[in-house]
Formats: sequence, C-alpha cells, structure tokens
Amino acid sequence: MSLVDLHPTRPRLVLPEIADLHRLDVYRANGGYDMYRKALSMTPDQVIDEVKRSGLRGRGGACFPTGLKWSFMPKGTDRPKYLAINGDESEPGSFKDRQIFESNPHALIEGILIAGYAMGIEKCFIYIRGEYHRWVRLMQQAVDDAYIAGLVGPRMKETFGGDYTIDIVVHKGAGAYICGEESSLMNSLEGDRPYPRVKPPFPAQVGLWGMPTTINNVETIANVPAILRIGAEAYSKIGAEKHPGTILVGISGHVNKPGVYELPTGLSLVDVIFDVGGGIIEGRALKAVIPGGSSMPILRAEQLENVMLDAESLKTAGSAIGTAGVIVMDETTDIPMMLQRLIHFYHHESCGQCTPCREGCGWIEKVLHRVNAGGGTPDDLDLLIDVANNIEGNTVCALGEAAAWPTRYTIQRFREDFELKVDAGTTVAQRNVVHALRQE
Repeated sequence: MSLVDLHPTRPRLVLPEIADLHRLDVYRANGGYDMYRKALSMTPDQVIDEVKRSGLRGRGGACFPTGLKWSFMPKGTDRPKYLAINGDESEPGSFKDRQIFESNPHALIEGILIAGYAMGIEKCFIYIRGEYHRWVRLMQQAVDDAYIAGLVGPRMKETFGGDYTIDIVVHKGAGAYICGEESSLMNSLEGDRPYPRVKPPFPAQVGLWGMPTTINNVETIANVPAILRIGAEAYSKIGAEKHPGTILVGISGHVNKPGVYELPTGLSLVDVIFDVGGGIIEGRALKAVIPGGSSMPILRAEQLENVMLDAESLKTAGSAIGTAGVIVMDETTDIPMMLQRLIHFYHHESCGQCTPCREGCGWIEKVLHRVNAGGGTPDDLDLLIDVANNIEGNTVCALGEAAAWPTRYTIQRFREDFELKVDAGTTVAQRNVVHALRQE
C-alpha cells in the first residue's frame, strides 16, 4: 500500500486508509521517511521551491503560502533557529489536528524533518492543546519511537547520512485558547504568560528566545511528505486552483455523519453537508452554517448556492475557511442563544491584554444575555454591532476579530431572529427555513 492515495474524487494524502499507521513499523513499511531521504538529495532551496510550487497554504486558518513563509527564515546565520508546530486546537468546531496525532503522527514527524532541513532548523517544538491529554501521549510515543530508531536526534547522521540533525520536543500547552495565536504560543513555550506580542518584528526575525522561528500548523506540515512523494505539479492540480490539495474537514452539528473527512478543496459546501455529512438529522431543513470554526462569519442556508469549500470561494461568499470546521445548524437552532454561547467562550478566553477585547467581549455577552432573557430593546442589536466594530482591528491579536465577526455577521444575517426575541420578550419562535438548494 502507499502513503498517498490519489483517488480521483477522494484523494488521501494526510490520512491514508492504512491500518495501524500510527505505528512506526507500519509507517516505514509503507514508504515512511523515504521522502526525507529524497529531501536530502535536494538542496534546501530546492525543497522550499518545491513546496512553493505546490501551492500549499497554511491549514491553521490564515491560509498563508507555506513555501513563502519558509523562505522568510534567515540564511547564513549562526544563531539558533526554531520550528514550532501549532497543535493548540482550541477553536470550537475544530478537531482535525488530533486525527493526525492519533492516526498518522509519523507524517508530521517526517514533515518536520523535511521542513527543518529546508530552513536549517536545529530544534522543533510540537505545541499541543493542554486538554488533549490522550493525544499528547500518542504524539510523545511516536517521537520517542523515532528517537529510538535513530530517525530523530543525533543518530540521524548514521541513519540517513549527511550532517543535518534536529531535535523534537512535545510540549503540552497551557490550556488556553489564546495560546493558539502564534506569538502567545511562543510566550507560553518560553514559560511566560501567553500574551500576544506586537508585530513587527515577526517570528522569522525575532521568535522563540529572540531567535528566528517558523510556526506552522500540524496539518500543514503533515502535507509536506505527500508533496515530495507526488511532486509539486501533481499536488497543485488537486482541488481548487488557488487553494490546492486536500483539507481535513471537521463536520459537526445537526448532521447524520459528523466526523473528520479528508477532502479535496473546492467541493461544494452543500455537497459536503449532504453527501459527506449525511444530511440534516431527522430530515430537518438547513438554517445556517459556520464553515471554518466558530470565529468565522456565519452563512444562511440561502447563501450557500455555488459556495465551495476553499479560501477564495468562501471569501467571496462573505466568510472564510478558517480551520475547515463546518458547524451545521438546522431549523430548530436558537441563533441568539448560539451566539451568546460563542461569545461566552471568547469572553472567558480573552487574555485581557487589550481593553477593547477584555471589556468589549464582556459587554457583548451581557447584552446578549439580556436579549435572550427577554429584556432586550431594539437599540441593543445596534449596540452589539457597534461594540463589535470597536473591537475589530483594535487589538494586538485576532481574538478580537474572533469575537467581533460572529457578533456582527450573526446579527446582520439573522436579525429577524433577534428582533423576535426583542419584540416578544420570549424564546424565539422557530420557523421552518426551507433549504431550496437541496431537497431529497
């Protein structure tokens, strides 16, 4: 069997269907670590160029071109250089990275070796969400196995030849959503309070302990061995032209088949919900979708026509792909209460460094509580949008936007649901929102 399955409709690059692939012997029996050997036959710049030509974009939410990010790492310096893998998967609705820790951890390790060689990095930290106790243990076991086999650490020279070595440290996170922001992650790794840093300087210049640092998402790095295996050109032709490759889609909410699915980018979001996710439970009508984790702007069912699951299409539709955590809501969903629960999360997880976020998230939660309790006024809805607008763009990191976007877009796109609560002073009377795009 191969670590890459190029099925025309359902290619598997990151999560191939191979039993016990988490075991080192199984991974190596199927060609594991051969792509690191291939990378050693190339120059570091050739490896970076291959990743650039593949079109791989970050899978952590920002969708920044990976090869371009690698090229920012300074060359010809004697200073230590670091790689940090962001596995602080704390976004509500996102649960994809843990599938890699569980099912294919050695693809992540091999990707680290390739990335480290390309950028001349001597140490890598895999930062994993503090609540992911089981997955921290699974990843640590995979790293330990790689060390014992001489695939990581000082014995790499004996195993692979050459002069390059890298050490890998699995670090259990601080148990806070803010640690997923790259500069907060670095502060947490250094043992400091995870406050986001002001940028510039950017991590590639001043990162961990003041040294050049590259930060990539777990899924991003796990794609790298597959790129070298099939070649940049083949990878660039999978999925959407401007956002190529496969993507791990976490489908949750009111669907019959929730779970993590590896899909080519560019599929219809409606097809993802109804074909892959099995449709809406009990045959109910679709009402709303958050396509990329809870911080991304919500979309009404009527907005989904011709919307594809890729960065460009979702941007055009007025949302974003984020972490590809597709949260599906049916006609019974109490939208104002859903928003209150989301904002409670962001209020709780705000680090408190920036006044607009620290105070604004609290104000939004209090006003939403008033609306849902039946004491809201029509002015409250405009007040909520005004507070959200004053948070966005006025904070050091993007947690402000993570709270502002759901508030603004949910009220704008489902204002009638909020007005019903304000007018009636009771729980919103749910109405059947017929999904005209897909009727069985």
